[in-house]
Amino acid sequence: MKKICLLTTSLVITFFSFSQNISGKWNFQSILPDTLQNGKNIKDISNGDYMQINEDGTFYYEIVKENLFANGRWDLKDHHLSLHYKIPVDTTRKYHLDVNEMSLTLNENGINFTFHRDTKIIGNGFSFNNLMRGLLGMITLLLIAFAFSRNRKGIDWQLVWKGLLIQVVFAGLILKVSFVQKGFEWLSSVFVTVLGFTREGSLFLFGDIVDNIDSFGFIFAFQVLPTILFFSALTSLLFYYGILQKMVYAFAFFMKKTLKLSGSESLAAAGNIFLGQTESPLLIKPYIDKMTLSELLCLMSGGMATIAGGVLAAYIGFLGGSDPVQQLFFAKHLLAASVMSAPAAIVAAKILLPETEDVDKNMSISEEQLGTNALEAISIGTMQGLKLAVNVGTMLLVFISFIAMANYFLQDFIGKSTGINNWVASITDGQYDGLTLQFILGYTLAPITWLLGVCAQDVVLVGQLLGEKTILNEFVAYVSLGELKASGKFFEEKSIIIATYILCGFANFASIGIQIGGIGALAPNRRSDLSRLGILALIGGTIASLFTAVIVGMLI
Repeated sequence: MKKICLLTTSLVITFFSFSQNISGKWNFQSILPDTLQNGKNIKDISNGDYMQINEDGTFYYEIVKENLFANGRWDLKDHHLSLHYKIPVDTTRKYHLDVNEMSLTLNENGINFTFHRDTKIIGNGFSFNNLMRGLLGMITLLLIAFAFSRNRKGIDWQLVWKGLLIQVVFAGLILKVSFVQKGFEWLSSVFVTVLGFTREGSLFLFGDIVDNIDSFGFIFAFQVLPTILFFSALTSLLFYYGILQKMVYAFAFFMKKTLKLSGSESLAAAGNIFLGQTESPLLIKPYIDKMTLSELLCLMSGGMATIAGGVLAAYIGFLGGSDPVQQLFFAKHLLAASVMSAPAAIVAAKILLPETEDVDKNMSISEEQLGTNALEAISIGTMQGLKLAVNVGTMLLVFISFIAMANYFLQDFIGKSTGINNWVASITDGQYDGLTLQFILGYTLAPITWLLGVCAQDVVLVGQLLGEKTILNEFVAYVSLGELKASGKFFEEKSIIIATYILCGFANFASIGIQIGGIGALAPNRRSDLSRLGILALIGGTIASLFTAVIVGMLI
């Protein structure tokens, strides 16, 4: 344990250093002479106007009513911000900068350009406090997994430390190393671009309901569910041409060599990065009948810890809204979560149920085709996407209705008659207005979210989201995250990022049934084993997502 802690610490310190930054999205607040505190703005600004300052040295801002859009590069020296414009004209302007956690003011020739954030800046990057809290969180998660282990003496601790180290390296590369960041941002931009293609299809079917968000608002059924359909069809097409299989094989080869896994485990773990919990097993269909219980749990936990490409695109859509910058931001973190959670799921599964039998090291992907031609593959993918979209829509309708019903009894009957509502409102400073399911889940799971690196002001909110994800499903939790983010409830943006990683996985009670049905259809004689391992897979998938979140919490 001491060796791995020292190795992790030295690796992290090598990658990261303390840094103050002004990057992020800043909303226009006022444009006034510095002699005035209030008055009519020099430019006609509205609520949606903002300036985006990116870590890669680029910026963008818009003032819609003035038809003013600008972009270029920026640099900062001694509290002076230089904006090197490309659009609207090629010029450089220098501003005196005054910034704190929530506001930014640029002064040029006696004019103050004032901006504000909805949430605080992410933080000061890597720090000793973050590291210590993260290590405490990591040890706690390991102890929880150890407590649920079916064979504590058989745990291969070398595999565990290797898996966690791979996670730390992945996180460091993705979050802190410039050229890897750029690669992930490019990949994220591909997802955002494909979202635009989906929008064209939605516009054809639904017209202004999709295009005019200001009038109709963000309607989930028209904005998000079509994304699932298109991405499912696209994934099937990539599978038909063998492109996905090649990507999976590359990841699987790395997993097999570093963690000494069986061939089927490696392929399943890599497949879960790109495919869903019922699609990924197709890659290893011939092996499922003969898989050991440990291999089977590894397959199931991996499915619980990651998400499918179609729903990933949907999450990008409703977390980022119609803002391309926000879409890119969440796309990067959701992709990172899927990649990092693959080795985490292996670690969790191998603690919960260590391998004690000889395994097949052969690694070959099933040759089973998805359709006889490209059009059939698209059709199959579309129908699968339709089933998933209908399933998602109906589950959200039912679960959110049940939450409302539960809150009606908790708040309007119990809370009102006993005075608990007033007590809840007072101890939460109005964050919750009474005894609700969200309040109960939030306070129950708050200690865990604190260990993951969430600030004290946001632990209850993130605890609520973790509870919603586990008891209901990740879609309900992501909808709640989007609403909390939009209403400015979070104290720190770091909390939003950590929550994004926590929720990025299928680990919920409904997924147990989905896996028994989906994997059981490929290997009917393993249904009883799948049923026996269901709860253990849920624990493994949840711990894997929390492993990923705690590492990210240490580094941002």
